[in-house]
Amino acid sequence: MPSACAAAARVAMRVCAWANGEMRHGKVARNFNRPLHPMSDQAQPESQTNGQTSNGQQENSQPETSRKPDDSSPANPLQNGHKLLKPSSRLATGLKDRLKVKKGLPGGFDTTPFPDAPQGYTVRFIFHDATNLPVADIATASADPFIHVTLKGTQPKRHKEDPDLTYRTRTIRRSTEPVWEDQWVVANVPPTGFTLKCRLYDEDYPDSDDRLGNVTIRIPQLTEESPCFPPPGRKFAVKKRMGSKRAYFLKGVSSMLHSDVHMTPIVRISMEILGKSDPPFAHMYTVGPTRFVKHFSPLIGRIAGTKVNANEEDDTREAQEHDKNGKKKKRTQKYDFQAIEMQLAGPVSPVIYHRFVEFRPIIASMYFSTGLRGKILNKALHKQHSRIYNFNRSTEYGDFDACSEDAALQFLKLAHFDEGGRIFTYVLTLDGILRFTETGKEFGVDMLSKHTMHSDVATYIACSGEFFIRRLKHPVSSDNPHTKEKAHPSDEISGGPPKEDPPPNPAYYQLIIDNDSGTYRPDKSILSDLKSYLEHNFPGLGIIAMHWEDQELQDLKQAQRTVKKKEGRMINVVMNMSQSSISSAESALDHREAGWEQGQKSKREAAFEALEDPSKMKDAVKTFLPGAK
Repeated sequence: MPSACAAAARVAMRVCAWANGEMRHGKVARNFNRPLHPMSDQAQPESQTNGQTSNGQQENSQPETSRKPDDSSPANPLQNGHKLLKPSSRLATGLKDRLKVKKGLPGGFDTTPFPDAPQGYTVRFIFHDATNLPVADIATASADPFIHVTLKGTQPKRHKEDPDLTYRTRTIRRSTEPVWEDQWVVANVPPTGFTLKCRLYDEDYPDSDDRLGNVTIRIPQLTEESPCFPPPGRKFAVKKRMGSKRAYFLKGVSSMLHSDVHMTPIVRISMEILGKSDPPFAHMYTVGPTRFVKHFSPLIGRIAGTKVNANEEDDTREAQEHDKNGKKKKRTQKYDFQAIEMQLAGPVSPVIYHRFVEFRPIIASMYFSTGLRGKILNKALHKQHSRIYNFNRSTEYGDFDACSEDAALQFLKLAHFDEGGRIFTYVLTLDGILRFTETGKEFGVDMLSKHTMHSDVATYIACSGEFFIRRLKHPVSSDNPHTKEKAHPSDEISGGPPKEDPPPNPAYYQLIIDNDSGTYRPDKSILSDLKSYLEHNFPGLGIIAMHWEDQELQDLKQAQRTVKKKEGRMINVVMNMSQSSISSAESALDHREAGWEQGQKSKREAAFEALEDPSKMKDAVKTFLPGAK
């Protein structure tokens, strides 16, 4: 009986050793001191014993798995269709043996290509008008309606976090019968269908906008012969279930008093197919219209000390007017802070594709709004974005010809040409929306990242960084940073700021743009693609794309800051001050400027830093209680 047990143990050991790749020429490398069980994960291969056997003798440094099995041996498992399993490395798990682990921090430059998809169509949507909207503003017995549109295609995405296409119409003031006539042209709308969701709102800044209802249009299949609804379009009833209860309560009272008043609003929308789109077919993007939206914030402008011409025509006027005595009239200026959105002509190159970098553990939670701290930070950044890019009665809308000199001139006008040594922070979205504000290194924001705010906490964007404008002495459209032409503000040249008006010719200017963004960390290799995209949209303007680490770029930025300091205070924007007290904000700003120069943090900065890293809670307490130890 003992001999039978010993024989069974030897058979079990042979089977287990075979599974671990230790079968050598029909013989088993025996190790009786090591417990083995054919169904247990505790059986460790000999490669994990630091090259030593159980009796302490050093084994051959060459792994035995590298020796070729004898094909003539009857015990060779390859003859029976089996494959030898390589022993696991001591420093790697089975998963790491099968997967290539990406080095570095997660995020940044992403080389994922677009998946395969059938050829799509270019479709034009027109949002004509709406009727019978409820009264949302009791004071004016009217509403300020607009439509926010989301287009969801059925084609595959590179990543599930890639945003859907969105569009926002202009706001029509004081009307329950608004007429928009806004067009939206989209390429590569998939033939497998799409969903167009239109949300009607009443603009109510600074409070949250009131929802007036939804219209959802589902197209299951799209072909050139598909029945569309071209202009004048089709009328759709608005679903009131998600609408403002207050607005529809007043509507209900009115309908009870007047029999001819109906409860359901109507929206008229048209759709027509313009033709087939170009590849990549999985890339759905906005073709037009190319337009800009200018957001204003006089309070932030007052605090930051930023001024613009009160009359916008002065931005491009070639000659300054003179009074009766022949002296130049002093232009009226006003405090203002501007945030710009420009819808450029698509598509953005698929190569320009970046994800946020998880340089801290809290970053992923913040972007995906998971966990308590992540949800707080996510909501705070969305709030900051909506405050900077707010829509109110002062918001301006405008169109420009795509990929023309008019587009380049409009961009220069929005960036105030080469006035004041301005540096701008920008984000370019995957749909070709260029967002920027005058921020630069001097912009003290009480949040985590300027670029996170500009992107509205988007997981994926095209590119981000900073840019500024230089003016050359002659209109040569140079894209050479080493041009022999004198350039302002590095050199004092006539024919433009600070003493004269900027010449309205894009050939005089250079746009120097970089990838200086710690949030998304755009790769140096995409700068040429970024340059090509901007040259396509802004013809005549000299485009120079530089890596953020270039010393020459740092010197050029320093020249911009030097000019900025000569003209006024540094731009420090305070996001947590009361809207009703400018004087108190300015006094607090003076105090904070001194603190920033010494590397001190504001209370809100310290609080958010403690949310990111609980180990810094003690430092945050010291900020709130200066005498605390």
